[in-house]
Amino acid sequence: MKLVKIIPVAILTYIIYIVFSGSVSTYDLVLGVVVAVLAGYLTSELLVSDVGKALSIKRFIWLMLYGVYYLTIAEFKAHFDLIKRILNPKMPINPGIVRTPYNVGNDYSVVTIANSITNTPGTVVVHLDEGRKTYYVHWIDVKAPDPKTTYENIVKAFEGYVKKIFE
Repeated sequence: MKLVKIIPVAILTYIIYIVFSGSVSTYDLVLGVVVAVLAGYLTSELLVSDVGKALSIKRFIWLMLYGVYYLTIAEFKAHFDLIKRILNPKMPINPGIVRTPYNVGNDYSVVTIANSITNTPGTVVVHLDEGRKTYYVHWIDVKAPDPKTTYENIVKAFEGYVKKIFE
């Protein structure tokens, strides 16, 4: 059973290795396989609980779509907004820490959303209350402190993708 759990981790690691190395030379392809299998062997028991989910093509496609959405649309909008604020002589910011609910159930989903929020300029998750299913987020421009507004502006877009990937 351990061997089957290695496969999804190794595949994902291999893809990431090749994409970030930017090379398809024989050396990189072979080294990528070695690194991927080693990473899969060392981490698969910690990372994979359901092999069927991990090997699902549908989930993998949603993961790729999420990556494209996050790296293009979400990041671009956040960077553009922050650049406008920095270049504005009045520096229009309204910072604050807000509560924003989340509606996902497993640890992968919670952490993925929290990391997406934190890695997006203008927002940082500063605390997680698992009992209340709430993130506490430092937001550079608090539009309104109520949970509905914070959910719509901070969590909703990420959560839609993450549910399809991990739940």
